[in-house]
Amino acid sequence: MRVREAKGFLVAQTAEQAALEGVPLSELEKRMMYFTESPDAVEDPVKLNEEFEAQYDSEEYESKVAKLLHNAHARIKKNPEKARLWSDAIQTLCRGDHYLLVFWNQESESTSERPPLDSLKLLGAGILVAAAMLAWQFWVAPRISGIDGLSSALRLIWKALQTLRITFFFGAVALGLAALSAWFFWPPRDPRKNQKARDN
Repeated sequence: MRVREAKGFLVAQTAEQAALEGVPLSELEKRMMYFTESPDAVEDPVKLNEEFEAQYDSEEYESKVAKLLHNAHARIKKNPEKARLWSDAIQTLCRGDHYLLVFWNQESESTSERPPLDSLKLLGAGILVAAAMLAWQFWVAPRISGIDGLSSALRLIWKALQTLRITFFFGAVALGLAALSAWFFWPPRDPRKNQKARDN
C-alpha cells in the first residue's frame, strides 16, 4: 500500500465516523490529516500549516481527530477486509514521519477511559494471579519438593519447571518496565513541531 492510498483510506474512515457522530470535520481539517514534510506531501506543508493555524486550535483539533480515528477503528474491526486495510495503512505510515500518526498514537477518550466495572475486573484478575503465585511458591511447591517418593528424573523436571516459572515472571516484569519506559521517554513525534522550529 502506498502512502497516499494509506492516508486516503484513514481520512475517509475518519470522515465517515464524523458523519455518523454528527461531528463537523471541514475540508481543511481533512487536508491537515495529510500533513507531512516528506517528499510525498500532497501540498506545501508550510502554507498548509499556516492556513490551518490561522483558523484552528491544534490541541482541540488533535483531540477531536484522535477520538474520531479510534472510534472509526473500533467500528471497522467487525469487517475483516477493512480491518486488514487499516493495519496495512498504519504499517505503511509507520515507515515515515506523518502527522496522522500523532492522532493514532494518542489515546482517545473512548479508549483511555474504562467503565468502573472494567477496572474492577482488571484489579480482581491481578489479585487472583498474585494469590495463585504466592500459594504456589509457599504452599504447593514446598510440598511437592518434600515428597520422598519422587524419582531423580521427576525431581530434575520439577526443578526445570521451577526455573521456567521464575524466568517467565522476571521476563514479564522486564517487558512491562520496557513498555513503560518507551511510553514516557519516546513519545510519538509531531512533524508539525519540526516545521515550527525551523520557522523560528
